[in-house]
Amino acid sequence: MYTLRDLSYQKKARTRDELVAHMKSFTLERRLSVGIWYFTPAGGRFHEPYVKPATIKERLDMAAEMAKYGVTGIEAHFPDEVNFDNLHLYKELEAKTGISLVAVPFSHFYQRDFEFGSLSNPDPRVREKATGIAAEGLRLVKEAGAACAISWPGIDGYTYSLGTVFPWMWGNFERSLADAMDRVPGVRVAIEPKPYEPAPNNIYRTTAEGILAAARIERRLEDPENRSLLDRGFSLVGLNPEVGHVRMGFEDAPAAFALTAMEGRLAHTHINSQPLGNYDQDLNVGVVEWQQAEALLYALKMAGYEEYFGIDINPERMPVEKAVELNAKALRVMSERIERLPHERIIDCYMEPDRHRGELEEILIDAMRR
Repeated sequence: MYTLRDLSYQKKARTRDELVAHMKSFTLERRLSVGIWYFTPAGGRFHEPYVKPATIKERLDMAAEMAKYGVTGIEAHFPDEVNFDNLHLYKELEAKTGISLVAVPFSHFYQRDFEFGSLSNPDPRVREKATGIAAEGLRLVKEAGAACAISWPGIDGYTYSLGTVFPWMWGNFERSLADAMDRVPGVRVAIEPKPYEPAPNNIYRTTAEGILAAARIERRLEDPENRSLLDRGFSLVGLNPEVGHVRMGFEDAPAAFALTAMEGRLAHTHINSQPLGNYDQDLNVGVVEWQQAEALLYALKMAGYEEYFGIDINPERMPVEKAVELNAKALRVMSERIERLPHERIIDCYMEPDRHRGELEEILIDAMRR
């Protein structure tokens, strides 16, 4: 049964006393999901796969072993990894382990037909193919009872700035996605921005661009059910920010995720770690930039975030079960550390910085010793 979750709780503005009370009473629930695509990484431009391929059934058997690490969700691309022919396998996994299908990204980036983009392609025939995939993916989300679809437009974008007709590019994509959503109304889509890869310049490079696109797509929706949901305050187009993509674009992860939540559009998250800039590495949580990760969790605690933490990694040199175990452990350790912080003192450091010079730094230093 599909239920559209109301994300408006993320927009709640709090006074100083309300925020202090919230930070003392609210604890992040680590609802963990994993992506079936990285269970057997496929290699890359410069090397063969290091891991033997596995069928969907074999990978779902691997997922079953991850329940003991707190995993309750799985993500799979439509139609390559999940479709109406194999959806029963995912339902069997849920019945046996409680791990349910929670997010369904569209396969809009791999096929040769999408060489020049999917939903933004200048060729209307290619756009219609991509729109059809999105509409059927939304229908599967509804039947599976997943939380949302995900649109990662990795192949949509441009190579050269000069000559790119930006309004046409954005307009084609947003019109096509709105069309798909009107064909299957009432289902949320989460856009996943990224600066580059595989397109030299992705269509939505930053978090702010993704938020603006979400609002424009919603304005294009025409189906009465979609319009009614929007009038009632539901967001139908959210974001699925990924730590790695945010840091590739030199954004601050806590600020980017908090901005999305402030707009009531934080539909899902992809968590990993990434050196500032650089190519997309999908490293385990906390391997680099541990402080960014803890600050991100603290920002999500402030927002009262209740959706999934999608572990999005590329464990090509490590057994995937071990990688998931380590990521779950890192998130648990970080969550426990931020819960022990003196929240009222931290908030006062922000409210009255002239009266608390050096205090936040001391709090952070002391936290390192625990």
